[in-house]
Amino acid sequence: MGRGKIEIKRIENSSNRQVTFAKRRAGLVKKAREIGVLCDAEVGVVIFSSAGKLYDFWTPKTTLPRILEKYQTNSGKILWDEKHKSISAEIDRVKKENDNMQIELRHMKGEDVNSLQPKELIAIEEALTNGQTSLRDKMMDHWKMHRRNEKMLEEEHKLLALRMHQQDVELSSGMREMELGYHQGRDFTSQMPFTFRLQPSHPNLQEDK
Repeated sequence: MGRGKIEIKRIENSSNRQVTFAKRRAGLVKKAREIGVLCDAEVGVVIFSSAGKLYDFWTPKTTLPRILEKYQTNSGKILWDEKHKSISAEIDRVKKENDNMQIELRHMKGEDVNSLQPKELIAIEEALTNGQTSLRDKMMDHWKMHRRNEKMLEEEHKLLALRMHQQDVELSSGMREMELGYHQGRDFTSQMPFTFRLQPSHPNLQEDK
């Protein structure tokens, strides 16, 4: 018996729907790859899942933007509005500027200069000279700042040393005053006359009357 025909309708069970999506997506990409190889065709596939996740594929000989551009040209349908066109033009301009900057950087490093004209070489020499001057000025500014910081640290160190010396002097002076006061007190005690008369408290030790 042959396989029964499957009714094409939305799969209600979410787990079964996800499994079917993964299998059908893989089969669709496989077919797109095969037709691209077998028939030398330019194929592009764009798939969005129900959760909004993007899946895409295009044959190695082309790109998806190229396929969309060819579709727009051949179908007459406008895929890009003026805003997207201006953004695309800005991206192309930035890419071109970046390429030119990469070329100028190689020239500054002395690479690929054989094809340059004398005027271009003179301009590069002037740019390098100006760059060296700016670099020297920057280094001089850093050196001056370093010297100012060193002087500030030296002044702070001298001030700190002076304060520590003053504290040492004050501490030594205080210690000497304490020692002098202690010795003076002992001398005063030793010089006091003893005028007290010892009166025995035991009756047998008293004189007979």
